[in-house]
Amino acid sequence: MGTPLARFSVTVDDGHLSDLDTVAQALSASGMQVDRVLGALGMITGSAPADARPSLLAVEGVTSVDEQLRFSLPPPDAPVQ
Repeated sequence: MGTPLARFSVTVDDGHLSDLDTVAQALSASGMQVDRVLGALGMITGSAPADARPSLLAVEGVTSVDEQLRFSLPPPDAPVQ
């Protein structure tokens, strides 16, 4: 069984905003499955093994790699806990 996948948001530095596609390709080569390239925000989202964060952070142009947290709420008709 492989390492579980985690969802990540990657922030790209200002100097690489014009090369977002190149950064996305480098992230993909580092093990990330790129879902979206958000040019207006300078962010790239996708999933990768949970332990891949250091290799994603090492990609040229990457400022930060943040794991996306998931929240779930019980349905409105669920009993109060």
